[in-house]
Amino acid sequence: MKRTATRSKEATHDRIVDAAARAIRRSGYNGTGVADIMKAAGLTHGGFYAHFASREALLAEAADRAGSEAVQSMESVAAAVPPEQAFQAMMQAYLSEAHVKSIETGCATAALGSEMARQAPEVRRAATRRIKEMIDLIARQFPDWGEPGVHERAMVAASTMVGALILARAVDDPRLSDALRESALHHLISDD
Repeated sequence: MKRTATRSKEATHDRIVDAAARAIRRSGYNGTGVADIMKAAGLTHGGFYAHFASREALLAEAADRAGSEAVQSMESVAAAVPPEQAFQAMMQAYLSEAHVKSIETGCATAALGSEMARQAPEVRRAATRRIKEMIDLIARQFPDWGEPGVHERAMVAASTMVGALILARAVDDPRLSDALRESALHHLISDD
């Protein structure tokens, strides 16, 4: 009986974190309240403290989950093609029009990066860990992985793709949005 209750509590906790991961990408850290998250998870606000010590603890888990989803998505893209095509496939998926439109389920760094500096240390720590994972994933796609300069190139690629996605989402001109994505993609792939 106790095992069932534990599993139920874990499933509820997971549901709350999922709802929070989507909410922070959609509305930002400051635009997302505990009551909204609990409602999205189908729960009452009163149950929050049975799962989290604080709002920051929830946001840290949500940032970790959202970042993990982005890394897993890119890992899946890379695994679906031959290794020599993985970097290009990852960049095409990341800089796609579909990704521009999926802020709620897309890259957490692009959705939340500008807010990160003002977050609690545990939230920043979770996001930093996932950003490092993304950079490492990108570095592993280069044929000269492990050689000097590859990690730096991966950091430039990550910075370029995130920046291009942020700008493509920011503008209200669809042609400019497309041009921002396409020029970044061309630059990234031609340098590969």
